Amino acid sequence: MPQIKPFPYAFALPLLLAGAPPAAMLAHGRAMPAARAEEPPRRIVSLNLCADQYLLALADRGQIAGLTHNADKPEMSAAAAQARGLRILGQSAEEVLAIDPDLVVGMPARRSAVMVPLRNRGYRSLDLRTAESFADIVEQTRKVAAAAGNPARGEALVAHMQRELDALPVPGRGRVAAYYQRRGFLTGTGTLIDDLMRRAGLVNLAGRLGKPPLSRLSIEELVAARPDFIIVDSATDQVGDQGTEMLHHPALKDIPRIRLPQAWTVCGGPAYVQAARSLVAQVGRY
Repeated sequence: MPQIKPFPYAFALPLLLAGAPPAAMLAHGRAMPAARAEEPPRRIVSLNLCADQYLLALADRGQIAGLTHNADKPEMSAAAAQARGLRILGQSAEEVLAIDPDLVVGMPARRSAVMVPLRNRGYRSLDLRTAESFADIVEQTRKVAAAAGNPARGEALVAHMQRELDALPVPGRGRVAAYYQRRGFLTGTGTLIDDLMRRAGLVNLAGRLGKPPLSRLSIEELVAARPDFIIVDSATDQVGDQGTEMLHHPALKDIPRIRLPQAWTVCGGPAYVQAARSLVAQVGRY
């Protein structure tokens, strides 16, 4: 799946606290004392799939008042198991209004279609951007943890992820890989997938061909480029439509195939480590 703006997707989307003047914040049209803004939020609402996963890793369970409609779907979210039992929202402003959140997290939160009717309510918001590298994940982990009132938890998660990644071998040895998606979409450089490839010691075919972050490449062009590996969404092992059927074309059968679940790559977050570990292990078999 294209590396999205989780979400990114846009598993796509600088991270900053926004929507409040320094001396006071507005809640339902009333001035709220600045001191209260320093308290950890008690009712956090997520408006984005990627925000869901940061909150599930960094906020207390009792703080999470609402997650997006994909939060508990394993094919979309790497944290689906943790989301079970929490409130799953639809896509209506009325649901957010009923919760009366003291923090809304999105990509970006204030521009979400759900929040447009609620712009004058003065909800505190945390705007995320698409993580295109592990460095971006580290930055956003720290910001979300701080906003949730759990900075130490954020530092612990960053340290854990870094240890896991530092322990991985680099088996790619400069071999070329193509992240090839349904309907012939090719993921380019400057993306989370590209960051994962480089961590495994692979060269992104899209970069070698001078392609943009997202482009289309025919099967004939892909075969002619002779990549050492094709990386695909593991769900495409089953043919569901013409878009996935092309990934099973006989011309591709001799190119070694690496499979990664979309849920690990659609968003930056803790699942990056799982994706890196699996990618390295699969490349290492060849």
